[in-house]
Amino acid sequence: MRFLVKISFPVEAGNAMAKKDRFRTVEKILEEQKPEAAYFVALDGKRTGILIVHLNDPSEIPAFAEPWFLAFNASIEATPAMVPEDLRKAGPAIEKAVKHYGS
Repeated sequence: MRFLVKISFPVEAGNAMAKKDRFRTVEKILEEQKPEAAYFVALDGKRTGILIVHLNDPSEIPAFAEPWFLAFNASIEATPAMVPEDLRKAGPAIEKAVKHYGS
């Protein structure tokens, strides 16, 4: 299952890592985790990574999150995400909900 994962670093932790290893730790974690896509932005005043990852089971979330927690004291949000094919597969369930609950 795909997840959109938002990883935010506290400013102090990000500054320390920038000075210590110029974010090589980020590169190392990304090499291990192999996200489908990775973007880095400033969001709400914090360094933030937006990753698209594929996890086979929700039980994999802790293993994914721990490197970010430990290296950066990061906060993490994981949200299930769909590609268009997934949305097409969901069509029958959406139609059923519309029949039962739609106006």
